[in-house]
Amino acid sequence: MKVTIHGIGYVGLVQGAVLAEVGHDVLCVDIDSKKIDQLKEGHIPIFEPGLENLVKENSQRGNLRFTTDASEGAKHGDIQFIAVGTPPDEDGSADLQYVLAVAENIARYMPEPKFIVNKSTVPVGTADKVRKKIEETLAQEGKAGLTFDVISNPEFLKEGSAVTDCMRPDRIIIGTSDPKSEELMRELYAPFNRNHEKIIVMDVRSAELTKYAANCMLATKISFMNEMANIAERLGADIEMVRHGIGSDPRIGYQFIYPGAGYGGSCFPKDIQALIRTSDEIDFDSKVLKAVEERNRRQKHLIFEKISSHFNYDLNGKIFALWGLAFKPNTDDMREAPSRVLMEALWKAGAKVQAYDPEAMKEAQRIYPDREELVLCGTKEAALKKADALVIVTEWPEFKAPNFSAIKSELKNSVVFDGRNLFNKSQLENHDLNYFSIGR
Repeated sequence: MKVTIHGIGYVGLVQGAVLAEVGHDVLCVDIDSKKIDQLKEGHIPIFEPGLENLVKENSQRGNLRFTTDASEGAKHGDIQFIAVGTPPDEDGSADLQYVLAVAENIARYMPEPKFIVNKSTVPVGTADKVRKKIEETLAQEGKAGLTFDVISNPEFLKEGSAVTDCMRPDRIIIGTSDPKSEELMRELYAPFNRNHEKIIVMDVRSAELTKYAANCMLATKISFMNEMANIAERLGADIEMVRHGIGSDPRIGYQFIYPGAGYGGSCFPKDIQALIRTSDEIDFDSKVLKAVEERNRRQKHLIFEKISSHFNYDLNGKIFALWGLAFKPNTDDMREAPSRVLMEALWKAGAKVQAYDPEAMKEAQRIYPDREELVLCGTKEAALKKADALVIVTEWPEFKAPNFSAIKSELKNSVVFDGRNLFNKSQLENHDLNYFSIGR
């Protein structure tokens, strides 16, 4: 099948590469000419395990191509995916200008009937706005009789495992009431639906809300566990024991109940805000969502508060080794990352940071190009040199079994602040290291 994907970010590039891998003819469109040139040369602008080989191999086969030409894209695919970003507006609502701009371009250049699939995370009712924009543009172009359908097909990819999630999805949501659209989407996704039925068909608005509901539920689990961690710490309990105790209940499970420094990334913070804004627009007070957002905001400041308290609220001139910059392992994404909140608080207090991350160093340099208070180190060991303390913010695998003796010898003060509860307190005590974690 011929497929066009507009917007080559995390979602668009992964979806395009995976569809090409199973044999579809995929053309990817983006307005960023530098990104397109990089992709044509085989350079991937993001870090995502398994993606680089997938893009290179399918580009060589001719299944996957890249262009900045919107008209070429609109003419190519019978199925037109919209996968552009929907960044939060000033009031927290999702900014739909890029979604609607793509819809307008598709309508302007489409020579025949098309199926427009919204892959971007968008508020309920966006399909109606896309439909209206296409209808208006078709009328302006003298093509009012041209038929089309707007389908909702939300993504459920996790950064760090996006390729696997796309190749082996746990569910495929298709929002449409049109039998032809459903048949076409079933054909598109047939290679991913062989073992058992994964396709769930529903109306467009329910599909749009499903994406937000999923992310907000996961964010709620994280914030709830962080709240329990704060309670546990004050009661003298161990949140890790509590986690094991409640995770063994199959109604709860172990996923997304790890306490820590707060969630970040491109999805959870933005989607919580967008659904709160949507609720406000329909005059509904979303108390749970607002509490989730507020707990996460406060949680991101928790490590700084622990550090500040330990050093008697005088951090001026102190140096901190920071392990982890990305908001989670297996990505270089620092959007809404707890590391950013922590570093900026440390700098404001007069401290310096020596940071290391396996993948996010270039991203940190891009975000903070002229920060004298930030030194980016080539190894985790280099970050320790002459530092007053070690702070762990991201749970990369290589941080889980460090040389504690080396940590002890390099640090000026024998103290470790662990924002991800990677270690047992006894491990650190055996090496004469003071240990501060979350909820213990």
